[in-house]
Amino acid sequence: MPAIQFEALAEDALLLRFGERIDIELNARVQAATACLRQRLPQVGCIPAYASVLLRFNLRHWPGADPHQQVQAAASAALNEAAATTATARELVIPVCYGGEYGPDLAEVAALCRLDADSVIARHTAADYRVAMLGFAPGFPYLLGLDPQLAVPRRTDPRQRVPAGSVAIGGSQTGIYPEALPGGWQLIGRTPLRLFDIAANRPSRFIPGDRVRFQAIDQDQFRKLAATHPA
Repeated sequence: MPAIQFEALAEDALLLRFGERIDIELNARVQAATACLRQRLPQVGCIPAYASVLLRFNLRHWPGADPHQQVQAAASAALNEAAATTATARELVIPVCYGGEYGPDLAEVAALCRLDADSVIARHTAADYRVAMLGFAPGFPYLLGLDPQLAVPRRTDPRQRVPAGSVAIGGSQTGIYPEALPGGWQLIGRTPLRLFDIAANRPSRFIPGDRVRFQAIDQDQFRKLAATHPA
């Protein structure tokens, strides 16, 4: 495995670089390292991304001439001691109503993939996804694991408003819009579940490292679930 690179970003921030690409195995290393550091260095904040982990720390907890060096040494020691540790991922099943008003780009995606709409849905629901990171907007999960056959370009005309819960494909990734937001990904369906609630103890339904599967539902099931999960 390539060595982890440490980069100072600010006087109270250090970036751990594991690589330079979007890769599910590389991201698994990031998630395992994040779980390890959160357990062994609770005084350091850890924010994972695709191939890196941002460490934020309080300078008062690291008195000395070079707090970066101290945090780097502590992080390196923790990761070396737990090199064989793997995080236990949560498994979430997300119901999705595909096509129609909920997935207006499904037909276009099917055409780009040279498949019919049912085949796109079957491939999308068959995959086992991993939440690589949260970003773009609070609670937006970037999911790795998309069937390569479903990889399609982003729209050339981004929408000014994408409905909350929209399930979309952008390149080799799939994701879910947690709120009504602008966006340029291809919309293939929508979930009735509320994904982000700022008033909740845990605002985001997802955390990096979660395993996710999609389950196809019809419009009646969507409406019933929407009634029990109000936005």
